[in-house]
Amino acid sequence: MSEENKVTKAEDVEMTAVETTKEEAKADTVQEEIPSMADFEEEITRSFKRLKEGDIVTVTVIGVGDTEATVDLGSYAEGIIPLEELSNNPQFSIKADIHVQDVMKAMVISEDDGEGHVILSARRATDVVAWDKLKEMMDERTHLQVKLTEVVKSGMTAFVEGIRGFIPASQLALTYVEDLEAWRGKTVEAVIITVDESKKQLVLSAKEVAREQAEADRNSKISKLQKGIITKGIVEKIQPYGAFVNIGEGLTGLVHISQIAYKHIKSPNEVIKEGQEVKVKILDVKEGKISLSIKAAEERPLENEPVYEDVEEASEEYLSGEEATTGLGDLLKGLKFD
Repeated sequence: MSEENKVTKAEDVEMTAVETTKEEAKADTVQEEIPSMADFEEEITRSFKRLKEGDIVTVTVIGVGDTEATVDLGSYAEGIIPLEELSNNPQFSIKADIHVQDVMKAMVISEDDGEGHVILSARRATDVVAWDKLKEMMDERTHLQVKLTEVVKSGMTAFVEGIRGFIPASQLALTYVEDLEAWRGKTVEAVIITVDESKKQLVLSAKEVAREQAEADRNSKISKLQKGIITKGIVEKIQPYGAFVNIGEGLTGLVHISQIAYKHIKSPNEVIKEGQEVKVKILDVKEGKISLSIKAAEERPLENEPVYEDVEEASEEYLSGEEATTGLGDLLKGLKFD
């Protein structure tokens, strides 16, 4: 055999091997795309699964009418949820609150309405499955946006996960709310404080959320205070041991009786009174408490120690990059020499 024939034969063998490999790969791909008999059996079983009254299934809304919602059951028939079975909320609107592609839980209440449709109830499913979720929300202190729907005795109602909840008037805000009607229709942020499925009792509190937010805001403001700042405040309350002074921005500090005057006094009332404006110096900020001094603020300030009109102005001044300094005059203040 000539050299030329040998080369041609080798090339033919190589091409045949490549084509064989491609055909095998193609066959494997086709085989992967063909469902197995087990897949067919599973699909058939799912398609012909018989639903029973009381079953709770997950459905997808595929149509919304005036009196019912049509849902996909993922089986041999479509389902119908009548308007009265969609929600427990009297404020519910089928046009506003239900949309195509919404996914929800529903309970089978009739296997066939005579026209091949399964009749379901979303509100009855909610009564069964919602309580566990509500308990989980309470344990996790989940913050919820809830709409206040109606005024009842001593409070208002709001729906969470389709369950009617109660917010006492004392739990609506940080201060007690007397005009409940003014709150109707408002949306508030609340947490669940009581879940009792046996008594069908769900209680919420917007006040606790407001308290948490106020505390966080206060801590943020306190963190900006600097020791040594001199500012003005209003005496809010006088106690035998001292006076509480509001220095603005919702912050109140204590002036101990020993820090009110240089002379000895038996009661703060000898020197100051409630409602009086006083000048105070911030002595310390620790664990959320502000210690103030009136007598330290009355000392003649150093030339570089300004008096601020309010604590916000003072905080901004210190945060702008300037450092508080302690000079020799500060160290010698209050010392007596023989």
